[in-house]
Amino acid sequence: MRVGAAIPLPLTIAIFAVAFCLAACPWLSGGVTIPWDAKSQFFPPVQFLATSIARGEWPWWTPNLFAGWPLITDPQSLLFSPIHVLLAASSPAVDIRAFDAVTFVYLFLGGLGVLMFFHDRGWHPAGGIVAAMAFALGGSASARIQHTIEIVSLAYLPLALWLVARALDRASAPTGVAAGLLIGLLALGRDQVALLSLYVIAAFIFTHWLTGPNWRARLRLSLTAVTAAAVTAACIAVLPVIQTVLLAAASNRPHIGYESAAAGSLHPVHFLQLVFADLYGAMRSNEHYWAPQSPIWDAAWGWPELYLSPNMGLLYGGALTFAVILAFGLVRGLAWAPEIRFFSIAAVLVLLYTLGGYTPAFRLMYELLPGVSLFRRPADGSFVLGALLAVVAGYLVHRWLQGTVPPSSRLQCALDMACALILVGAALLLARSVVGVRPALLPILTAVIFTCAGIAVLVMAQRANAHHPLAAVALITGLMTADLGWNNAPHVSTALPPARFDALRQDTGNATVQLIRSRLAAAAAPDRRDRVELIGIDYHWPNLPLAQDFDGVFGHNPLRLRSFYEATHVGDTVALASQRTFSPLYPSYHSAFADLLGLRFIATGVPVEEIDGSLKPSDVIFIGRTSDAYLYENPRALPRVMLLTHWRRADFNEVLRTGWPDLDPKRTVLLEHAPAGLPRVDAAGESGAARLLHYGNTEVVVAVDAPMPAILLLNDVWHPWWRASVDGVQTEILKANAIFRAVVVPSGAHVVRFSFHPFVGALRELLVKLTGQ
Repeated sequence: MRVGAAIPLPLTIAIFAVAFCLAACPWLSGGVTIPWDAKSQFFPPVQFLATSIARGEWPWWTPNLFAGWPLITDPQSLLFSPIHVLLAASSPAVDIRAFDAVTFVYLFLGGLGVLMFFHDRGWHPAGGIVAAMAFALGGSASARIQHTIEIVSLAYLPLALWLVARALDRASAPTGVAAGLLIGLLALGRDQVALLSLYVIAAFIFTHWLTGPNWRARLRLSLTAVTAAAVTAACIAVLPVIQTVLLAAASNRPHIGYESAAAGSLHPVHFLQLVFADLYGAMRSNEHYWAPQSPIWDAAWGWPELYLSPNMGLLYGGALTFAVILAFGLVRGLAWAPEIRFFSIAAVLVLLYTLGGYTPAFRLMYELLPGVSLFRRPADGSFVLGALLAVVAGYLVHRWLQGTVPPSSRLQCALDMACALILVGAALLLARSVVGVRPALLPILTAVIFTCAGIAVLVMAQRANAHHPLAAVALITGLMTADLGWNNAPHVSTALPPARFDALRQDTGNATVQLIRSRLAAAAAPDRRDRVELIGIDYHWPNLPLAQDFDGVFGHNPLRLRSFYEATHVGDTVALASQRTFSPLYPSYHSAFADLLGLRFIATGVPVEEIDGSLKPSDVIFIGRTSDAYLYENPRALPRVMLLTHWRRADFNEVLRTGWPDLDPKRTVLLEHAPAGLPRVDAAGESGAARLLHYGNTEVVVAVDAPMPAILLLNDVWHPWWRASVDGVQTEILKANAIFRAVVVPSGAHVVRFSFHPFVGALRELLVKLTGQ
């Protein structure tokens, strides 16, 4: 009989589910919510998706940010996350608590994949639960739960590995298709966790082929299954990946240099937190934090030139997890056992990756491995490292309960004690050199208590296992639940009061949102769709327009279209007033470009003159102040659609460098090239009228009445995947005024239709790049 076979798989899953839900209860109950990036970057696109589905519109493009943004290309949009799509389809108003629940569903499914992997190998269910708990509730999966897209990618890894292993073992093409489905969904994450996970899966397949007897036969038998997986994954992921690659090439940062990437390395001292949870105080307020990239560390050791948040070093996956890896895996050498050797080697390689610039290994990976140079933070490898260590630890618990851990020699016992003393000593000495011993005492004492409890539970579980395997599972599950529930409890990086994010709700009573909505409605006109800037209010406000369905100028995203970035010079976010910078083309709120953007309202966390010191009192109109913001109006904001007869050629690179020329944007449009079929006029004449018949995500329809041939200007950002037609006849979309769209219209009444084609457009653009035509 297989080890642990007396415990049915459904019961094992049920035990894991209960333990998991106990740990997730603070969030699932609605007592706290996952904050920071989860609400700033990831919730708003899902609400936008829900709004789009309710209207029957495609969500591929959003007008709500950056003067228009190809959301389909953005890995952070969650448009290809199946459970988030189901959530968005279930209601036009996405519930914040339900959004959090989806994150935990993904983590649970990843843990389920771990359990299935263990079950297929006949490993003890208790080992599977240790691995599943450490995977889903430990390390970066816990501390960085706010990085929703990386959690989704992480969850696919064990599920994909389980099905890949099945497909290889059984030479099953249908299982290969199922594995390919999960690999394709993993690749759709298009983030660093997905990249590393794909490398792990590829290495797993090659290891299966090249190890063991008669590798040629193994290769031949599994080739059909692997081919089925590869084809399925390619069908799912290739086109979205191409779209994102094209976005990167047209973005503000298509390439990240080695020095910039290495600045996101995880400092070696952070790995002490595998043993001592929150050794550096990252779970409390920043004033207590004393690890690298803190003023306290800087005063003692000097700045290590890192680009990390304090929570990125929280790696704790349970005292039992680390203890068995140290004692059984390293000291007794079981980490090199054939059944687990792949995961041990993979963990070492991912550890080197995560250390980044602190070893030469990352430089080689950066230079040699495709995709690595696209990402700025090797510390994200900690997600995958935690998953691999969890599997190794679970296997070692299985070996212990099976009774196949060799008895300890005196030397091994001495090494166990020496390692424990060295770790404690290192933590104390480091603390003494930076902040004093006292802050380290509680984390060290807590680790000692839980480690002793883990040793005791292992002994009791081994004794109980022979006759009562369920008791062994219960003992170990109870310890893991208590340990991770206590040491990875909700904290400032993972849990804040839901009321803080009320402005994101569709039914919000937030005074600032209500005031903006009412003012936009009052200013509505057939040719208008005014924009709003939200500056320096709170971390989750920059992407608020996506959630509240009005058009903002800026947002929170490390990527912007290069032309928009060059026009504005604004960085990743404007959560702080100091992050709102100006550019030659956009030098002030009193400027031609602000007017062309249709910037009608400005909501700021500080008085606007503290942001734009060039403003005169009459340049903007003060509307009022709420508990969140000061609200101002720009009375010069121009319509979204304009009909103009006068144009002038301009070098847009020069315009971006020197600013708007001495021209009236209400009368003259700048073009890169002379428009076909439109005569040059010396002065602007009567332009006629333009009005919006329909304005959707991927389609804009404009009625024009032109007394003479003219240019229809649409003040939305130009992108090559848009197409236009006049009365059904396709026409060229011109880039106008440095970043906007325009088309030539003949005299008379016409209907102009702009439509977004991301799939055909991406393939055409790729073909042009490949052929040079």
